[in-house]
Amino acid sequence: MPHAPVGSAEWKSLIIEGAKALGICLNQDTADHFAVHALELLKWNRKINLTAITDPLDIAVKHFLDSIVPSLMIPQGAALLDIGSGGGFPGIPLKIIMPSLSVTLADASLKKVNFQKQVIRSLNLRNIEAVHARAEDMPRDPKFANAFDVIICRAFSALDVFAETALPLLAENGIIAALKGKLSEKEIESAHIRIGKIRFESEVKTYLLPYLGAERAMVIFKSRIFLPS
Repeated sequence: MPHAPVGSAEWKSLIIEGAKALGICLNQDTADHFAVHALELLKWNRKINLTAITDPLDIAVKHFLDSIVPSLMIPQGAALLDIGSGGGFPGIPLKIIMPSLSVTLADASLKKVNFQKQVIRSLNLRNIEAVHARAEDMPRDPKFANAFDVIICRAFSALDVFAETALPLLAENGIIAALKGKLSEKEIESAHIRIGKIRFESEVKTYLLPYLGAERAMVIFKSRIFLPS
C-alpha cells in the first residue's frame, strides 16, 4: 500500500475509499477537512505529545477511519461527549461528518485542549467545544451532569472505569460507546455490572480496519428502552 503524504489527493482518496469499505459515504469536502485536522496534528505533534501515530496511512486509518465508525449508530442531533479526546479523536471527525451533532471534547491536558480549539477554529466548526477537565469532575457542573445522549472514548485503559465515569454524565436513555482493540468477555461483563444490567443492554460490534486488516471492537451500552419488546 503506497504511503501517500498526509493531505495529498491520494491520501484523501484513501480516506474516501476506506470509508466505503466501512459502509460510510464521504465526499471530497469531508476529506479536505480531515486533511486540515491531520496536518495540524503533525504540526503540533512536533512540540507536544499528541500521538505516536505519524505514518500517513496509519493516521488515515487508525485516527480518521476508526473515529467515524460510531457514526453508524449515533442519532442525528445528539449531544455527544468525547472523553479523553487527545488529538480530537473521535469527536472532531464525527462532528465533521455529522454536522447536526452537539459535541463536547474533554481532556485533562490543557495543551491538548488548546490543540483541539485550534482545529475547531481552522475548520470553522460550530456547536462544538473543547473543555479542559477531568471526566470524573465534570458531573459537579450542572452544565454537564446528565447532559449527553452519547458518551464515547478511545483513550481508556479499563472499560469498567470508563463506563462508570460516563454514567453521571449520561442523559436518560443515552448511549455509552467505547472503541478498542480486542476485549475479553470478562472486561465487558465487569463494565456492564458497574453501570447496571437492568438499565443497560450491552452490544459488541467488531470490524476490520481498511487497508491494515486490524480487528477493532466497539462496545455499546444502551438503555433497554431502545430495544424492541
